[in-house]
Amino acid sequence: MNSTELSFNPKWKSLLALTLIGCLCSFGALAASEEIQVYLDDKEEAGQLSVDWHNNYVISGRSNPQYLGEQAPDRVYRLTPELNYGLTDTLELGFYLLSALDHQGNLTGEGAKVRLKYIAPHEEEGLFWGLNLEVGEQATRVSQNPWHGELKGIMGLHDGRWTLGSNLNIDTSLDAHPGSPTADLDFKINYRIVEKTQLGLESYNELGAIHHFDSLNQNSKTLFAVVDTEAMGMDLNAGVGKGLTHASDRWTLKFILGTKF
Repeated sequence: MNSTELSFNPKWKSLLALTLIGCLCSFGALAASEEIQVYLDDKEEAGQLSVDWHNNYVISGRSNPQYLGEQAPDRVYRLTPELNYGLTDTLELGFYLLSALDHQGNLTGEGAKVRLKYIAPHEEEGLFWGLNLEVGEQATRVSQNPWHGELKGIMGLHDGRWTLGSNLNIDTSLDAHPGSPTADLDFKINYRIVEKTQLGLESYNELGAIHHFDSLNQNSKTLFAVVDTEAMGMDLNAGVGKGLTHASDRWTLKFILGTKF
């Protein structure tokens, strides 16, 4: 390994600093969602189809419901197949089917979502950006507001062996009484150790209502150690997450398998 592989062009240092700050600030989540992932610039080419299998399991988490009818997250396994289809060189259509298995062995459907992702044209090396719009319905077991929408801003950088990414997510209820939209800020930093294998950190941070962010220790904060690689011809993102506030699940496992057709 030579020194140039580890160095950064000075104009990218501000983005690296932002990513590192996000990861460090998380030391300090609510139930694991159906999709624990930081969006980067990956998308299917026009006419191509793939399925991502999102698997999340709360090893140790909150066991008391916070509202009538909620499924507390402790020892809940969530499986979410995600169908992806490339519409154009910049647009991708996605569809999620949500399900959950509780610690008593009860399997339930949790709803469905549809999304449209845009990734702006860019070079392999350097900055990239995009947007993701998602609309769906979840069972009241996992959300007090079943119908909701999310707009996700995507920004990142490929620089040699390093990959950095950040997502700003704005969520709002689409029910009759939506309340204030909320925000999340997520970060990812990866380093490629060998071809097709990267190690890194992912940080998931709830900020609260956008009109007045809460203090850092009052929101969901989770930090994952992750590996991105290939297994049996499939893309694999796997990690273990530590909740770092009282609102968090204490330990969560996740892995995403990506299959192409």
